[in-house]
Amino acid sequence: MKAQLKPRINLHDRTPLETVIPLETPFIVFVDPASSCNFKCTFCPTGHRDMIARTGRYQGAMKFEVFRKVIDDLGEFNRPIKVLRMYKDGEPFLNKRFADMVAYAKQSGYCDYIDSTTNGTFLSPDRIGPVIEAGLDKLNISVDGMTRETYLQFTGFKFDFEKFIENVKWIYANKGNMEVSIKIPGELITEAQRQEFFDTFGNYCDRIFIENFAPCWPEFDIEKHTGVKITGGIYQQDIGDTDTCPYIFYGYSVNADGLVSSCFLDWGRKLVIGDVRNDSMKAIWNSERMNALRLQHLEGRRRENGVCGNCGQLSHCLPDNIDAHRTMLLARFKTHLGELPQVPAPGGINMPKIDAAE
Repeated sequence: MKAQLKPRINLHDRTPLETVIPLETPFIVFVDPASSCNFKCTFCPTGHRDMIARTGRYQGAMKFEVFRKVIDDLGEFNRPIKVLRMYKDGEPFLNKRFADMVAYAKQSGYCDYIDSTTNGTFLSPDRIGPVIEAGLDKLNISVDGMTRETYLQFTGFKFDFEKFIENVKWIYANKGNMEVSIKIPGELITEAQRQEFFDTFGNYCDRIFIENFAPCWPEFDIEKHTGVKITGGIYQQDIGDTDTCPYIFYGYSVNADGLVSSCFLDWGRKLVIGDVRNDSMKAIWNSERMNALRLQHLEGRRRENGVCGNCGQLSHCLPDNIDAHRTMLLARFKTHLGELPQVPAPGGINMPKIDAAE
């Protein structure tokens, strides 16, 4: 097998966050090219159309002018962001201008690295070729079963699995400098199919991994919706208990309509901190609402937050843990920002108002 047995994110050699918080420039920005998806996955909130409808969130593709505004705004930071992560709630390739988006971001010089994740439906050479040419650095390909029947059961989609395999082989042969990562949830395959997964894809990607289901989305019971009992972490690591979310200190997310969420798991739009159509990315990064949420976590009051309080991402998926440094970081954070009167924080909790950091 040519591929490394390695998860899609890098678990090792990560920057110790306690040495860099607070960040003037975010490490990662998620941008969602499309908030909708052609799959109806039981294990993802987006797959439950009735549930999403109740949130009232926008369903569709991001307009190119909104994306262009996001990228142009990144130029206000004092250095390029480390990663532009072009996915969040939906299938990125549903946006017909996805390749144009990658090209625009790449040519801007404001992003060191661009990656995306896809369900694999639209990976024909005519669709993926322009994206490779545009300069995508990494493509994560999700496999949701080893048979058409499994796909239909868990995604509600009649997936052409044989054609998908052909497309993956074409991508690997024509990927240039783009890294290809392929992963599958272990709950969607039998023991025998585990080896079949490696035999089928292991020579046509750079890294490959069998993940676990994880209760990563707040207020979404994945065990209830799938019937699968979760016993371990998403990357086969032990389950832990974390009080302080590290993500809000190094990244944030732009939804397909331009609303900005403090968290890439904000499927219900309950952690909105701004609107890039009206405000700059830098102003939102340093906004009172974003800083109030950070302070809530640093003070050990995450579980008071109606959304963050039951987030399984912090127990089953976390690559970073800053709990041991919270006292030091809280003092540094307060010194950096200063404290003012109260302002509502995302999640409905009143938090101390904080000046925007420059």
